[in-house]
Amino acid sequence: MSTLGPGAALRAEAARVLVAVLDDGRSLKAVLSAALPKIADPRDRGLLEAIVFAALRHERRYTFVLSRWLTRPLPVGTAKDRAVARLLLVGLAQLDALGMAPHAAVGATVDAVKQLGREGLAGLFNAVLRKATREPWAVPDSRAVRTSHPDWMVRRFEADWPERVDALLEANNTEAPLWLRANAPCVGREALAARWSEAGIASESGPARDGLRVLERANPTQLPGFDDGAFHVQDLAAQLAVEALGPLQGQRVLDACAAPGGKTLGLMSAVGDGGEVLALDVDAKRLERVRSLVQAVSPSRARFEARAADAAEVGSWHDGRAFDAILLDAPCSATGILRRQPDIKAHRREDDIAVLAATQARLLEALWPLLTPGGVLLYATCSVLREENDQQVAAFLARHPDARLEPLDARFGYDTGHGTQRFPGEDGGDGFFYARLVRAG
Repeated sequence: MSTLGPGAALRAEAARVLVAVLDDGRSLKAVLSAALPKIADPRDRGLLEAIVFAALRHERRYTFVLSRWLTRPLPVGTAKDRAVARLLLVGLAQLDALGMAPHAAVGATVDAVKQLGREGLAGLFNAVLRKATREPWAVPDSRAVRTSHPDWMVRRFEADWPERVDALLEANNTEAPLWLRANAPCVGREALAARWSEAGIASESGPARDGLRVLERANPTQLPGFDDGAFHVQDLAAQLAVEALGPLQGQRVLDACAAPGGKTLGLMSAVGDGGEVLALDVDAKRLERVRSLVQAVSPSRARFEARAADAAEVGSWHDGRAFDAILLDAPCSATGILRRQPDIKAHRREDDIAVLAATQARLLEALWPLLTPGGVLLYATCSVLREENDQQVAAFLARHPDARLEPLDARFGYDTGHGTQRFPGEDGGDGFFYARLVRAG
């Protein structure tokens, strides 16, 4: 009978997730969506997520420290070898970011080495992790290594936001809170908060009209109201994107890059029963999830249609009718949501930014003519890079004399001169950019 502790299998699984993300280049969201359902206990699922997120947030610093403590690199020739090597990140994440009791974290991680069939390395792992609990960690005087960000990303942040760079880097490594949007008119925000309060769940409102922040760790599927569609998960900054478009009652609206669908739900609510929403996405599978979400949750009787298409290829989907409003939440570097998707640090490359900026410009040029005179296009990204945000808008305005930028109030963020920027952590929300562009009437 095995004498391994109960946490060994979970740590081994965490190491396999890290291999899939860091070594195989897979998306953290996709890997976890496959791994978590296999774990029966919700507490264990939560611990697996916490370990993996912490390891990815701090991976560069942990890797540097380990390089000083190991006399030679661990073998990585096989998948099992790579999982064992990534177990050291699992161990450091528990001791450092999660602050777990050393005896429990070290014991379970060493047991995981044995679980993976590398018993001969158990002594080394025990020594290294014990060393981590006793000795100071020598880290170079480098923002990038100290905060576990790619060099190029830190250079961009320093150039774009010199006065905010340290706060930005720190915010990227914090745990993101749970924001939910009350699904009005199904239930109001105050009524939903009161319902949770009766169940002992504390929450608070924020700048978004229907947004609620849950003030404790919670599984959304276990909250009162989930089963009857009273709310859906959506960050504060994403909720504000719909509000930045302005009043939409009865209007025809295009959601140009609709997946995963939270903003589509907000648009359905905003246009009301007499309005119309067309949702586009280039990914047919993701669009099907948008369609299912709207059908399951939206109480609005607005006309809704979803089409799989590249929004910039107008001839393939447009029926010739103009839109009163367009929401363009454009593909971007996602540098404003690193705390929610820390694998972006590993996967994003600096060369990607120019390619993304070209895609953004292409979408703006294609969609602008589809607006009615006096119509509004909201350009939005979850980026904090100026090349994708205010510089993109400045270039667009220079090309289009029929476009006017309307300022947004302070609850949307910091006025850059060519749009409004939110930074991660502000009001508890993600980093986001908005530019409200009005077409001349």
